[in-house]
Amino acid sequence: MLQKIGLSIVLTASVVSAAEAQTKLVEKVTKKSDELVIPYEKYKLANGLTLIVHEDHSDPVVHVDVTYHVGSAREEVGKSGFAHFFEHMMFQGSDNVADEEHFKIVSDAGGTLNGTTNRDRTNYFETVPSNQLETALWLEADRMGFLLDAVTQKKFEVQRETVKNERGQNYDNRPYGLVYEKTSQHLYPHGHPYSWTTIGYIEDLNRVNVEDLKNFFLRWYGPNNATVTVGGDVNPAEVVKLVEKYFGSIPVGPAVEDMKPMATALDKDRYISYEDNVRFPMLRMTFPVPEAGHKDEHALDVLAEILGQGKNSIFYKNFVKDQKALQASASNSTSELAGEFGITVMTYPNNNLAQMEEMLRKSIAEFETRGVTDEDLQRYKASAESSLVNRMASVSGKVSQLAAYETFRNNPNYLQEEIRRINAVTKADVMRVYNQYIKGKSAVILSVVPKGKSEMIAKADNYTVDTNTSVAQPQEYSGLAYTKAVDTFDRSKRPVSGQAKAVSVPNFYTSKFKNGMKVIGTKSDEIPTVTLQLTIPGGHRLLANNPSKAGIASLTASLLNEDTENYTSEAFTSELDKLGSSIRIGSGTEDTYVTVQSLKKNLDKTLVLLEERLFRPKFAQDDFERLKKQQLEGIANQSTQPTAIASSVYNKLLYGDNHIMAIPTSGTTESVSSITLDDVKQFYTANYTPTGAELVIVGDINEKDVISKLDFLKKWKKKNVTVPADVKAPAIAATKIYFVDKPDAAQSEIRIGYVALPYDATGEYYKTSLMNFVLGGAFNSRINLNLREDKGYTYGARSGFGGSRFAGPYTASAGVRADATAASVVEFMKEINDFRTKGITEEELQFMKNSIGQSDARQYETPGQKANFLGRILRYDLKKDYVSKQTQILNNMTKQEIDALAAKHLPADKMHIVVVGDKKTVLPELQKLSYEVVELDTNGNPVGTSSVK
Repeated sequence: MLQKIGLSIVLTASVVSAAEAQTKLVEKVTKKSDELVIPYEKYKLANGLTLIVHEDHSDPVVHVDVTYHVGSAREEVGKSGFAHFFEHMMFQGSDNVADEEHFKIVSDAGGTLNGTTNRDRTNYFETVPSNQLETALWLEADRMGFLLDAVTQKKFEVQRETVKNERGQNYDNRPYGLVYEKTSQHLYPHGHPYSWTTIGYIEDLNRVNVEDLKNFFLRWYGPNNATVTVGGDVNPAEVVKLVEKYFGSIPVGPAVEDMKPMATALDKDRYISYEDNVRFPMLRMTFPVPEAGHKDEHALDVLAEILGQGKNSIFYKNFVKDQKALQASASNSTSELAGEFGITVMTYPNNNLAQMEEMLRKSIAEFETRGVTDEDLQRYKASAESSLVNRMASVSGKVSQLAAYETFRNNPNYLQEEIRRINAVTKADVMRVYNQYIKGKSAVILSVVPKGKSEMIAKADNYTVDTNTSVAQPQEYSGLAYTKAVDTFDRSKRPVSGQAKAVSVPNFYTSKFKNGMKVIGTKSDEIPTVTLQLTIPGGHRLLANNPSKAGIASLTASLLNEDTENYTSEAFTSELDKLGSSIRIGSGTEDTYVTVQSLKKNLDKTLVLLEERLFRPKFAQDDFERLKKQQLEGIANQSTQPTAIASSVYNKLLYGDNHIMAIPTSGTTESVSSITLDDVKQFYTANYTPTGAELVIVGDINEKDVISKLDFLKKWKKKNVTVPADVKAPAIAATKIYFVDKPDAAQSEIRIGYVALPYDATGEYYKTSLMNFVLGGAFNSRINLNLREDKGYTYGARSGFGGSRFAGPYTASAGVRADATAASVVEFMKEINDFRTKGITEEELQFMKNSIGQSDARQYETPGQKANFLGRILRYDLKKDYVSKQTQILNNMTKQEIDALAAKHLPADKMHIVVVGDKKTVLPELQKLSYEVVELDTNGNPVGTSSVK
């Protein structure tokens, strides 16, 4: 139900005091019956700021989002990456918030925060206990109106290095990391706002100075180009007053007009290619299509689903099912100015991409004879409905949706229109968009091939970007002035927190079936969904006494997602999609897990499918051969991934050659090669058991009703399965550096640690997690502030304890700049040693208590969070009051206790240090450190030793 209110605002002054701010209610939307609506009130302040408030008292939390309608599309040629760079700078302090204080204040309040940038917008957000609302608004307003004097050259340089590290980690040093950048360069004409990516180019980052950045802020970050959205346990009238107080006096910025769609067209297929450090050749074909919100958007979504999404797609049938490729997919990706219809095939090693292109074109043409069915539309519409419902599981999800709709549709209530458009798609629409945008149309066709294998590309490059002509529309940056707000209160004073509301853990019921299955559940009626998580004990650790078959737990779980006795895999997937449901089976270190999600109205039909999948697998030979091949290829691919190499070698050192944890859950080439289909059948028969299994139920259904639907689980025959006992990890005599060469790696991966403790909720393990919080467990931890914020060596560094039922490792880790590898090792060890010998400060102790103690409000909001909480109770046989006991431990923790824990559990002289990086750059510097250096190959085997003391 929508109430429209007239709006007329005239801005006559550059500075508007809070007292003069004339805030107008624009509209109010309420929920009627069961319609899919996010209720809200929308206001407009005199300085142009839009405010949206969503009231939801289901949990004592509030989510604050500030979205600026500026992304990389507002940048200029030669000055790319500004919007993303500024996202980083906005966390570096303002007039009334000290450097590195923003994260600390939010963490201290028990909250979490972040910011993201894309082509079209930048957003900053906090989720905090509701009594911390004013603090969150004060912080956001201070960086909107009082930022620039705090932007120093030093901060600028450090964050420039951090952004370079982010680019190295996520683009330059990641397999296929440049695909999007290469495609954008060649799909759009030179100067088009989408012809570069959000991260920008290194040369542009090197070129800009702090004044360029300040001008970018002044041009785009005014209140009139921003939407503040607040949702959660709030009173709208109070929110309006607080927003008026903190934002109302910020001067209006330069006028900003929405950008118009800038469609692009290609006169011929543009072939481009590059070599990468990859195992699997990849072909990506990208067609230009209309922008987000266009009338054809959802029809193109359906086309993408039919061509290349899920097991009923044409590409899955022709490429994956027939073992021609590892992956084949299609997607319709839309942004504010234009859209891209992307088709990707990742094929097996040594397959020529010219053949893949030929197959791809035949598969696309197959759509013409296949056509669109009623079932296609039914699947798409059901899945879309389910997706929209699940977005509302959290306050942050609802707030983000409102903010996005306001920013790009000028209508926070666009959800209703979205649903209407989804349901209006017809078969004729899908055929029409195929003919209009895909059939016979030109595309950018990118080949990515392994280094030294240029002969594998689809076709010789035939297009070079013409930089002599440009469609760029230069932005106006003249006459900008930094004018601060005039206030009637002291902004330098941090708001006093309101009274914290008591947080109650979810009420839950427990049960135990006669076959030994344990059940725990809670009713949650915020959204009409039901989530089930079934955990079957064992997993990878079942192979401890038979490591020659390692990887079989993973392979067995994969096969259970394929054909059943009564359904082909494709038919099974189709039935799920028509319900908007999902059933996923996977296997990890200690368990096999089954995750079920369903709309409440479709739960009965979903449970029928669960019974089929769990108890009637077909174990078809062709499925087995295909999945085994994929698993073997995945294992071989690990040797190309620095992060995977680091983790694998690290685990081998931690646990020793004969320990099951030294072998990845996917197994080894040798172990997986030896697995037969009979092995899988025997593993399933012997180890899939209800005895000791744990079922977690969270959803809009009561205990009696849901238990009555689970007879098929109650009838599961009892079977005792013994998980092999743990083997103690080998002792570490002295700290050494173990180095693995990854030629030409732009970054190095570092892992430091040892095997520590098993999990416990209220004992030594819990206390060590408290101890580690300020060392490496928070953004404002010593390790991250040193390596990221102070030195600019990394995009992020951390440490933590990883125990479960079994003893798990303490690990400090980061991906760092290659030329800063040795220095990073030094800083890691310095921070660990200092904390071990000198301990925590009283200020850090209080920060830890505040941050962890007040975060309870965020722990039980979504179905997933509730399920994790309940699952932990079952797994570790915890009492309901364990949370209150943790709170007592936290509140009573002393500096002396933390210091003693640090001295005991941070044995800096008995840890493994693993470094994976470029030998010629990194090794000589590592050898100058005061540790023995041992060279290993990618499998963790010695290739030589060297030592410099």
